[in-house]
Amino acid sequence: MSAKNSFTSLKCLFIIGSFLFLDNAVITQKLPAHHVLQPNELAGYLKKDVQARLSKNGIITQKALAQYLREKFSERYFYDWKTFEKRFGEYNAIYPGRQVGHAENAKDHLSKYADSTQWVLPFNYLTGQPVNAYALRHLARQHKTVDIAFQYFYEQKDPQYIRYFVRQVKSLNAALVRGEYEKIEDGNGVYEVFRAGYRVLNWLQIHNMLLGEAEYSNEDQLTLIATLLQTGAHLYETNPSFDFGNHQTRGMSALAMIAILLRDFEGTDQWYDRAMGLLKEHLTKEINDDGFQFERSVHYHISDIGNYYYVYQLAKISGIKVDEFWEERLRSLFTTLTKIAYPDLTAPVLQDDTDNPWAEKNNISGAVTLGYLLFESPEFGYFADDRVEAKMYWYLNQAQLDLLKNIKKESPGFTSLSFPATGYYVMREGWDASDDVLIISNGLDEYKPDHQHGDMLGIQAMSNGKVILPNYQVRYSLKDFDFFKNSLVKNVALVDDELQGKAWTSNQGGSGFGKFKNLPNPTTTAWETNPDFDFYAGSHDGFENVGVEYSRQVIYVKNDFWIVKDNFRSGQPHEYKQVWQGHYSHELQPDLLRATFDDATGCDILQLRPIDKTTQAGTRGKHWSIASKSGVNNFNFITVIFPYAGYSHRIDEEVKNAPLKGWHRNQSDWEMAGEEPVSLSQNEESFFFDVLRLKKEGVSIDFSETTDAYVFLKNGKFKIQMLGNKAVEVVLSGVKNCRINKAPVDRRLTLKPADALVCDCVK
Repeated sequence: MSAKNSFTSLKCLFIIGSFLFLDNAVITQKLPAHHVLQPNELAGYLKKDVQARLSKNGIITQKALAQYLREKFSERYFYDWKTFEKRFGEYNAIYPGRQVGHAENAKDHLSKYADSTQWVLPFNYLTGQPVNAYALRHLARQHKTVDIAFQYFYEQKDPQYIRYFVRQVKSLNAALVRGEYEKIEDGNGVYEVFRAGYRVLNWLQIHNMLLGEAEYSNEDQLTLIATLLQTGAHLYETNPSFDFGNHQTRGMSALAMIAILLRDFEGTDQWYDRAMGLLKEHLTKEINDDGFQFERSVHYHISDIGNYYYVYQLAKISGIKVDEFWEERLRSLFTTLTKIAYPDLTAPVLQDDTDNPWAEKNNISGAVTLGYLLFESPEFGYFADDRVEAKMYWYLNQAQLDLLKNIKKESPGFTSLSFPATGYYVMREGWDASDDVLIISNGLDEYKPDHQHGDMLGIQAMSNGKVILPNYQVRYSLKDFDFFKNSLVKNVALVDDELQGKAWTSNQGGSGFGKFKNLPNPTTTAWETNPDFDFYAGSHDGFENVGVEYSRQVIYVKNDFWIVKDNFRSGQPHEYKQVWQGHYSHELQPDLLRATFDDATGCDILQLRPIDKTTQAGTRGKHWSIASKSGVNNFNFITVIFPYAGYSHRIDEEVKNAPLKGWHRNQSDWEMAGEEPVSLSQNEESFFFDVLRLKKEGVSIDFSETTDAYVFLKNGKFKIQMLGNKAVEVVLSGVKNCRINKAPVDRRLTLKPADALVCDCVK
């Protein structure tokens, strides 16, 4: 090659190379994951058909690109940014207290972090105090920058707020280039999938809020677009396969959102396919067949609803068809919230619920309102408000807001039910404000039990509109988080000083979150619901380390009360305990506890078998009582949970063996034998506990070992239903034509828990 030709070739290469970095470059390239493009580079990453549409003589200006993307956001985002001013006025009218909250959050963030903040520990707040891991994780989420954007509008569009936001975005981009940011492997990663996904959600909201503002320049807009694309490329690169947990779900939701909103860029189709494929896998593996999110927490269940909702809603807006499986599973998430709800339309506290520490209920109306807006089900409408939570207002379109003006409501048709895959069992009277509800927890996720509390076989209950047996919400950053995650603040049974949660370990990075490495393995033995009573039996192995076998039964005598039976078996003496949450006084020490609420409704907790003592303790304004029996190898608590409405309906502590809503204690006309047998009888029906033999009017029942049973005998008709915790052999005499589910059986047979047998009497 001649010198002249060589020079010409080099000159061409220089021109081509320069062209790639010009303001108007239109050569498609792969979006980078480890640095952020400059605004003048973005055009080179557009799809070819978009380039052709926007280019004039091969040139795409930043102005033209910014204008094009503004129009696409107008079409594709949850609401049209051109209507922001109108929506902002409506927002302030619907949520009048939000301005104060936005101002407080904005002030908090602005007072702590410089606009060009650091992104790697250690560093200090502007106040001089050190930033801890928990705070850095929240900085990475950028949720309070949304409040800063609101302050821009509340304070007569003061440009300082936009400038602060833009500079903070740029500071992260600069930190990325320098490598001066918390890495994923250190536990507090700024680009970790959950935190990056949360940041995307928040920054997209801010971007759409500001698109009509002259102060938010074309360059500012394209800088954020470039930042979102880099984050998307990183999420795509670092999530090639499924990983259990809500962290990846949050990140893949964000990746799908970027791919839908910025689908003009090359490679985003692959992002969308990856995100939707992984989200479908999460829906398959993490939403149990019974409809409950696998981490067993209301908080994380609702969080997952949001993750899927954002994507589903944006896909609908853009006319992108979503797999029917998606729709079915998403609908089941809303249905589950209605199934566990209390009659006051809240939900019990289950596992790591963290919205409001020490609260005894969960607000689910906002989440179920979203379900109503998506599916327009009147049963969802029963729980819906005429407004969504303030945050979610910005994720609704106008048609959905209009639906809230005339919500169709229909009370649910279900009462008692179970979530067998998740391990929750709900005993429900109905949906009137005063009705009874109790939920039993006996489940453990195989793959990610991180949010599980020490509440195996724990119960919670509401009656007369009051939570009579509460559980409490938690917060990771609180010093006693591990205490409130364990068994002393649950309605469970314990042995000696053993708690269910063992081997506590804090997470990497030190943000406060932690989990138990060792939790009991649950077993459900029986679940039965019928018009007269509900019955549950289960066990766990949490006390086998001290040589104790344990099981619990719960019986709901419909519309009256619950019976809780705790069974302990050991080869040596122990102290056996029941823990009851709530502000209970000791009416008849030690066998009767009482709570009375502000409207004179209340709850009595009555021991049907004598115990040794009850003690009380409390913290954080919460209170619990511990009933105990010591110095014995084996013991069974038989306890009545007795809600009442008004003084005259309490258990009369001044009357020995006072009846319980017509049920009489140990006054059965059946002849009983067993280990300190106990009975509750009313007319022709009786509940028996720890019986070995029963005899009446020529009918006799012999059990191979002590057990529990419901018995009905009237006008020559006999029925027995087993309420024990294991199968026993039964021998009947004085009866004939015995059958189970209409199938004939012998009078000597083995009956399992919940089995029901009916016979005719011989006489």
